[in-house]
Amino acid sequence: MVNAELMLGDGTRTNCRKLYLTSDNFIQLGAVSCLTMMNKLCIFTDAAAKKGAIRRKLGGVFDLTFVDIDNIHGTESQSCALFDIDLRDGPHLLEIKQWINRKPEGSKVVFITDKASYVDAIQARSIGATDIVHRPFHAETLIQKFSGFDRRDHLDISIKESPGVRAGLDALQSIFSTAAVGTPLDLAMINTAGDAIVGHLEEHGLRSWIDTVRKHRNQTYQHCLIVTGVAVAFGQHLGVSQADRHRLSVAGMVHDIGKVRVPIAILEKPTGLAEHELAVLRKHPEWGFEALQGTTGLSPDMLDIVIHHHEYLDGSGYPHGLSAREISDFVRIATICDVFGALLERRAYKAPMRGDAAYQMLLEMGAKLDKDLVREFQFASALRLEGSV
Repeated sequence: MVNAELMLGDGTRTNCRKLYLTSDNFIQLGAVSCLTMMNKLCIFTDAAAKKGAIRRKLGGVFDLTFVDIDNIHGTESQSCALFDIDLRDGPHLLEIKQWINRKPEGSKVVFITDKASYVDAIQARSIGATDIVHRPFHAETLIQKFSGFDRRDHLDISIKESPGVRAGLDALQSIFSTAAVGTPLDLAMINTAGDAIVGHLEEHGLRSWIDTVRKHRNQTYQHCLIVTGVAVAFGQHLGVSQADRHRLSVAGMVHDIGKVRVPIAILEKPTGLAEHELAVLRKHPEWGFEALQGTTGLSPDMLDIVIHHHEYLDGSGYPHGLSAREISDFVRIATICDVFGALLERRAYKAPMRGDAAYQMLLEMGAKLDKDLVREFQFASALRLEGSV
């Protein structure tokens, strides 16, 4: 254990307990060079050379299954499919269209086409493509397409017109796509977004932030941005310095980075999760730590929040079952904001809660949360949000 400090707005400081992040504290993670997506991707090609090129770019990112286009009629429909074929090959097009028509609801079917070929793009759309990427493509582009994190064209107008929210979304897209392929985070971009978010909360308040963010359809983005806004607003209420509010904004954006390894079918399941699905979801703090360890310029308390934001003071949390004195003040703040933010979210299986109802849930968690911080968090119970019950 070591001591750190949290600076309050009036210049005073409070002790903030922090753990050294060493292999003795954490599960042995191994030397993994990139964060592997767990989503399966079925790829249809008409040439061996295309398979090799795709495998080199995506082999460490997706669980790949290659199928010769001649065998499509005998292949089960898949939720994620990529086609790299000659779209002028008439005999296969009807079979492809019939196969796509059988796809599960919410499936993503992406075609690779030449940028200069409008005919190929039209053909791909006509037989059921949900999206198109152009050659030469990058792994990050396909991650965005298949993860559901690339929905800028469908953003609500209030999101498009909010510089702070847009900056946060851009940063999240960068965070998740770079984590998935193991490239370094763009910390300059994330820090700029953090400044924009702090500025938005200062000017417009938390209600405006949440009402806007909840209009985004991707649950992971929605959750991360709600938690970010709540954390910054809580910091503002506590009177911490602007620098620490900025740190809280960065923590909110990166805290769930490990979810990039959780299948979309689990993250966006419209009903409750089965035990084996919960077991996968509960790995995301460790996967997040794995993604960020060694990142130059990222402070240790960010890693602390990423891996420990589901720990509870009574020792019932995960992944390490820490108890009160082992959990830093920043993590305690993040945990409260994470729980509260989840209660405010719009989900297919539940309506979002009002601020007072969500705050009551925090009170009912009792010894799991820091009672002094929960008492200070009462400011958020006054939130009156659009469509909440």
